[in-house]
Amino acid sequence: MAAHKHLQIARDSITKLLEDNRLNAGAKARLGEDYRQLQRLLDKLERGNVHVAVFGRVSVGKSALLNALAGREVFETSVLHGHTKHSAETLWQSFDSGGVFLLDTPGIDEVNGAERAQIADEVARQADVILFVIDGDMTDIEHQALRSLYQPTQPIVLVLNKADQYDDRQVAALLGNLRQQLRDILPAEHIVAAAAMPEKTLAFIEMPDGSEQEQWIGGEPQVEALRTLLWQLLQEKGQSYAALNASVFAGRMSEKVGAEIVAARKEVAERIIRHYALFKAVGVAVNPLPAVDLLALAADSGMVLHLSKVYGIELTRHEAGKLIRTIALQTGLLMGTVYGVQVLSSVLKGLTGGLSTVLTAGAQAGVAFYGSYVIGKAAQQYFAQGESWGSSGAKAVIEQIMADLDKEALIDEAKSSVKQILGKGKQ
Repeated sequence: MAAHKHLQIARDSITKLLEDNRLNAGAKARLGEDYRQLQRLLDKLERGNVHVAVFGRVSVGKSALLNALAGREVFETSVLHGHTKHSAETLWQSFDSGGVFLLDTPGIDEVNGAERAQIADEVARQADVILFVIDGDMTDIEHQALRSLYQPTQPIVLVLNKADQYDDRQVAALLGNLRQQLRDILPAEHIVAAAAMPEKTLAFIEMPDGSEQEQWIGGEPQVEALRTLLWQLLQEKGQSYAALNASVFAGRMSEKVGAEIVAARKEVAERIIRHYALFKAVGVAVNPLPAVDLLALAADSGMVLHLSKVYGIELTRHEAGKLIRTIALQTGLLMGTVYGVQVLSSVLKGLTGGLSTVLTAGAQAGVAFYGSYVIGKAAQQYFAQGESWGSSGAKAVIEQIMADLDKEALIDEAKSSVKQILGKGKQ
């Protein structure tokens, strides 16, 4: 019952991510491999497959161990250092509605830290159960790699391979030390000894004619304890391990998608804010009447409503107006003298019939652009935080926004843009 529940949760999580339409084409392209991995995980869950991956240093006998478990020569073994260059897999045996696959991987000690971390991440993505193979006391690299692989939803079995090279007392001592060192992450029963390819011994074989012939005899693989433990884990929770591991990856993927959505929203919001701020600046620059200047506030309302949609928030015009008043009040308190210049310029234009427009339009437009930009950035942050100003309140948020902005640069940018737009209009 638990396995079925875990599978359903994993399927739902992955399907939701695959069908998420909030990302643009560029974001989906950046996450292309992650999306392909999600699809592979979903296919794997649908088929009921479970993957057991081997991980460890070069020449500890990883491939030989998998061959011993499979009961046939599937993975290449060699005395050459680092023979396995790429991952490979084979079906071990059927399991419920799917199958158990054994996955071989390259060694960890011929690559640097970054590559080792990448290999660990790839193994963790594909595997539901990990066999971490050593052949004696653990090295620092092995300790680091094992702990980087560990996560509660993915069982790790530590295998002391080549146990035939030690006597029983030495094997017991090694296992005892390992269980003590790793007691915080591995259950004692998940640390076992094995001999995937026991050393050959020289024997004298009697021939049919009565003569004797020397032959090197290879010992039988000693992997029963490991096979029994693995099968027990898979029978008890194999499908749950696969589902939980898929859910963990889906969770990580969700964080990546979330980050892409945040970045995409920021980019869109910035364009919207600049568009409306420039629209308002041009309107203020060409208006001869102060009453018409006030109509430019409608641009701020449109901007706030547009921004709310970007962040998936349904806002009424009344709510937008209330938010603008809150922002404008705090902005006005912080920009008092700046707004004074804009109001004075507006009144002057009305009294002189617009004759002073040439003198004041540029300054007015710049101030209008800057004020609208501040309102937009404040609204953006309010929406990004789930319609909240946080514990510091609106004034502190707006004050920080204004401190982070280069006011003079924004005003100069607005003046230049307005001049260019008005210049084109006269041609």
